Formats: sequence, C-alpha cells, structure tokens
Amino acid sequence: MNQFKYLLVALMAVFALSVPSVAAQDANVKSRGLFVNLTTDDTWSAAKAISFAHEKALKNGHKPVAIWLNVRAVYLADKKRPSHVHGLMREDNKSIQDMLAAFMADGGKVIMCSACSKAAGLTKDDYIDGVEMGTWPVVESILFDPNVTTLSW
Repeated sequence: MNQFKYLLVALMAVFALSVPSVAAQDANVKSRGLFVNLTTDDTWSAAKAISFAHEKALKNGHKPVAIWLNVRAVYLADKKRPSHVHGLMREDNKSIQDMLAAFMADGGKVIMCSACSKAAGLTKDDYIDGVEMGTWPVVESILFDPNVTTLSW
C-alpha cells in the first residue's frame, strides 16, 4: 500500500509540473492580438464589433488589435455617410465613425479592403482620418501572425 501511495504522489508531482500554470496561460492570452473581420454595414453589429475590439481587447492590453473593414463594411468609415446612433451608442451620442476614431486614437488599426473600396466606388480620401488602405502585406502580417486571433462579425 505504501508503494501505491508513493507512486500516486510521484505521478501527481509529474503531472503538476507538466501542466502550465494558470498565470502562464493568462500571460500567453494577454500577449495575443486580435484581428476583427467586419463585413457588414449594419450599425448594430458594427458597433458591437468595434466596441469589443476597443473596450475588451485593446483596452485590456492585447496588441495588435485591428479591424478589417471589407465587403459592405467599407461604408462604415465613409465620412459622407454618418451612421445611425442607437442602442449602446445613444447615451454618448457616438456614431460608428466616432467609435472608429476613438479606437484608432487608442492605438487600434482600421484597415480598409482595397478591392471592396474600389467596388463601392470609394477611395482613401472618402474615409475618416486614420484609416489604412489594406494591401496584402498589411493584412497578411496580422491575419497570419501566430499570436493573433481572428474573429468575424
């Protein structure tokens, strides 16, 4: 019976040493970035995606945090198209453009799909300040970074 106890204690010690600590796992998660693939111009969905990227990821230390506006989402940053203010944005009277500007001011990246912009008839001059036109190297460097998680909205 004593041999069984020693074996059990030894196995538990080996197991405990082989499993990363919760602190180490937390540090690994905190060092990861976020790439949000936003495809809709629906302001409710967009507000949730931008808020999540800004308030939950960027403000909690994740880096880099980028929002890639593509498909119909390219219209969200068009300065000639102010967004409807509703729901979680109404209290502060923030438009989608205001939310994107605040996100970029805090260090987030807003990357515009160049092909989608062209299809929508929009150029860099049509967008709010700070938006970056996405080239393949820009998108690829974040999208395929092993320390970045992708989330689609």
